[in-house]
Amino acid sequence: MIKHWDPTDELKSAYTEMVEWRRYLHRHPELSFQEERTSAWIADKLRSFGCKVTERVGGYGVVADIEGAESGPCIALRADIDALPIQDLKSCEYASTVPGVMHACGHDGHTSTLLTIAKLYAANRNQWRGTRRLIFQPAEELCPGGAAAMIRDGVLDGVDAIYGVHLWTPLPYGIAASRGGALMAAPDEFTITVNGRGGHGGIPHQTVDAVVTGATLVGALQTIVSRNVDPINPAVVTVGSFQAGSTGNVIAEKAVLNGTVRTFNNEVRQFIRERMASIITHTAGMFGASIDLDYREGYPTVVNDEGEAARFDEVAKQLFGADGVQRSELIMAGEDFSYYLQKKPGCFMFVGAGNESCGASYAHHHPRFDIDERSMLMSARLMIGMAENRASE
Repeated sequence: MIKHWDPTDELKSAYTEMVEWRRYLHRHPELSFQEERTSAWIADKLRSFGCKVTERVGGYGVVADIEGAESGPCIALRADIDALPIQDLKSCEYASTVPGVMHACGHDGHTSTLLTIAKLYAANRNQWRGTRRLIFQPAEELCPGGAAAMIRDGVLDGVDAIYGVHLWTPLPYGIAASRGGALMAAPDEFTITVNGRGGHGGIPHQTVDAVVTGATLVGALQTIVSRNVDPINPAVVTVGSFQAGSTGNVIAEKAVLNGTVRTFNNEVRQFIRERMASIITHTAGMFGASIDLDYREGYPTVVNDEGEAARFDEVAKQLFGADGVQRSELIMAGEDFSYYLQKKPGCFMFVGAGNESCGASYAHHHPRFDIDERSMLMSARLMIGMAENRASE
């Protein structure tokens, strides 16, 4: 009978190598859907551990299956591997060497953590039961993402449960957080194109002003959340970009507005889309402009299984103590881990990576983003702990 496996000491011994891997990846980032070198590097590492490796899953995805000493459940652990189109502004020896591309969200840490987990599982097969499927997923940062494509390629076939961790700088190092039910928002995107009639800035009555029309839209769209959505249902409508005109004495003929919608409730999600279309139609009529809406639905809401969230609470408190575990607030960021949770029971979790003393105080997607690398150890302990707790049932 297999006894409980405690990898704590081995993880501590593996920490230096984990940091080396993370810093290598940080120096050599690749954008979503372009992770060819990254995935090949991951596959080579996994093979060196003795793992069964499958490449090109859902694009540049890599999957490793590791069998334990006894039969048991198949438990999947996932990391994302892509970077962002951001110029790295950090001054450190592991800053990105790729102009305009950096790991500004912690995916390098996720990948290094899961590689270390793979190495430990492969080296200790006689101490655990079942199968561990390690999923290295491309393209989390860019819709349609990599999760859905990996699912279509069979990555969840035979899986009993799935877990993922996001290293999270808004939380201080030493804290783990999650919650049952909805956790992260559905992130939709939109582009509104206003087509008016340009002309002389001193003769406005002969024009259809795209700037005035667009500005009216910006204000009107804010009333959707403030006046049309029930206040107990969190929602965001943001116009983040407004581009129009070229000089001060010419009335612009065209304006382009780009923005995002964030929701947790599908009914609210659809209502906002319909309300936007109605506001646009009536604003076009009011100003005599032609307005087009391109609305693109992003990932679904991340919804944790209630039972698996309870498992997180139990496991995390055992590992980190009651003071090291929090119930997560709702997060307006999106994550395509949601697709896995639509198919299998599981839990998405946050591990605090923030620490001002080591420069890990910047928000995700900031050009100076960094993490407290010790958070990778916490993440590895949590993922292994969740998997072994589930396998012991």
